[in-house]
Amino acid sequence: MTVLPDDGLSLAAEFPDATHEQWQRLVEGVLRKSGKEVSGDAAEEALSTTLEDGLGTRPLYTARDAVPGASGYPGLSPYVRGSRPEGVTPGGWDVRQRYAGTDPGGTRDAVLADLENGVTSLWLTAGSHGIPVSGVATVLDGVYLDLAAVSLEAGAEYGAAARELLRLYEERGIPRAEASGTLGADPLGHEARSGQATDAADAVALARETVSRWPGLRALAVDALPYHEAGASAAQELGASIATGVAYLRLLTDAGLSAADACGQLEFRYAATADQFLTMAKLRAARRLWARVAEVSGAPGAGAQRQHAVTSSVMMTHRDPWVNMLRTTVACLGAGVGGADAVTVLPFDHALGLPDAFSRRIARNTSTILLEESHLARVIDPAGGSWYVERLTDELAHAGWEFFRTIERAGGQGAALRSGLIHDRLAATWAERSRALARRREPITGVSEFPDLAERTVERPPAPAPVTGGLPRVRRDEAYEALRARSDAHLAATGARPKVFIAALGPAAAHTARVTFASNLFQAGGIEPVHDPVSVDAATVAGAFAASGTSIACLCSSDALYAEQAQTVAAALKSAGATRVFLAGRPGEYADVDAYVSAGGDAVAVLTSVLDSLGVS
Repeated sequence: MTVLPDDGLSLAAEFPDATHEQWQRLVEGVLRKSGKEVSGDAAEEALSTTLEDGLGTRPLYTARDAVPGASGYPGLSPYVRGSRPEGVTPGGWDVRQRYAGTDPGGTRDAVLADLENGVTSLWLTAGSHGIPVSGVATVLDGVYLDLAAVSLEAGAEYGAAARELLRLYEERGIPRAEASGTLGADPLGHEARSGQATDAADAVALARETVSRWPGLRALAVDALPYHEAGASAAQELGASIATGVAYLRLLTDAGLSAADACGQLEFRYAATADQFLTMAKLRAARRLWARVAEVSGAPGAGAQRQHAVTSSVMMTHRDPWVNMLRTTVACLGAGVGGADAVTVLPFDHALGLPDAFSRRIARNTSTILLEESHLARVIDPAGGSWYVERLTDELAHAGWEFFRTIERAGGQGAALRSGLIHDRLAATWAERSRALARRREPITGVSEFPDLAERTVERPPAPAPVTGGLPRVRRDEAYEALRARSDAHLAATGARPKVFIAALGPAAAHTARVTFASNLFQAGGIEPVHDPVSVDAATVAGAFAASGTSIACLCSSDALYAEQAQTVAAALKSAGATRVFLAGRPGEYADVDAYVSAGGDAVAVLTSVLDSLGVS
């Protein structure tokens, strides 16, 4: 290490360095004021956040959290800091748009419009669940195939789709060195989606052909989205992808390809979520893990993983879909900073059906703004040097490697899929996350938090039915969406939504906070709060409740006013015909109060019980 001479210009030279222990003592003082008597590491632990996979985030990271030698340099093994020395500069990441419609002509028009306005490559869903293989030529009519890369996704029909694309290259005279993209063979990915084993012979044949004749094409995709979309944690997604990649390496090397050539035939696809730091760490960890696989396979120079990041469909919502723009922007930022080679931003209306021209424009412009206005690609590995990201990358890499080893001990990716091991592990992870979602510990803006019952429904043409039969597809909003669907059906049948009467006690200063909490909670289930009049007491509550048109009520006020009035007001509500009376706040012992709602409670269970009580099917 070089020691620089003291030039008299050191920052904060007159102040002593602050120590970690001094910071902890300050934290202890703050926690003591809130009633928590903790000291040392326990004080820091009190401010930490638990993540999936046994990971966590601490409130402070310092140089002592650095992982010496784990990151390397950009473009060099273990490729944590990027697959290329220059990063994704100067042009930025590949802006890849997805097309999932079944109409070749309409898809062609969308493709040409997107290519004219910033998209640099195409991701085509072909076969029985997308564009017919015979329609691929129509979709690509007018596309300069020597300039725009094409990536295919055709499930069990990957062989036919790939042959059709190669035929188009030949027919249009595209120089073989200038054709680029991915032919999309992914037998294990399709098995994860469908539950049906797919012949891998075509994948081997395509890999042999691309190695010998098409240097810019990759034959196989290692798609981790089926696992992410089934509820996998970040480490499980990593482990499943590495296990799939290893299975394909074995397949190709057994067929006579060198380990280096086999590595060069794979493109990895990962989900990017609105947890931007976890997305950065996941992509960095994925490159590290694959570099290790390439190293032990005897091809350390071929370990630079080609990555395609796709904004998560799990985080997309039906309700208030405009918020999806914020989610996909943060996810795109995480993917770009994490070093993805290609990024697909799903349109904000993805959960509703096929996108329109506006949503496709917003999707492609998300990358354009981050690249051209925020200049994210002008810095090589922007996350490098962040002690938090470096530590999270290291911990996630170890957790992902452990899940990969679990799959290998079970006989490899194919065997783990067929035995149900992967299904069961992912289901357990999703069940735990569902509990957090139900309790709103993981809030969903516009759905479980700040829902708007008066929002106008966004209508879109239905998308083709997805492949089913294998791993399930989950979404964060699914439990709340089921509740809102019940409310919508009730509105359509009766002309009104199910309601709850908000019985606010005392002045606004005493009840506003809990009125807001309760109203937000009930609206998350499609239940309309009736807060009229602003305040009630034992003498006026019966008349107000009768006028509300419901049989459910919720008391809202301060703890002090509950002690004075809750008992008598609850009794008056029961006398007026209330079948259930809730109280917003900590559980107490009030006669005629049937249940309590408070932060951290199971909102989905409460809302389900209310709809059941109101006879909403």
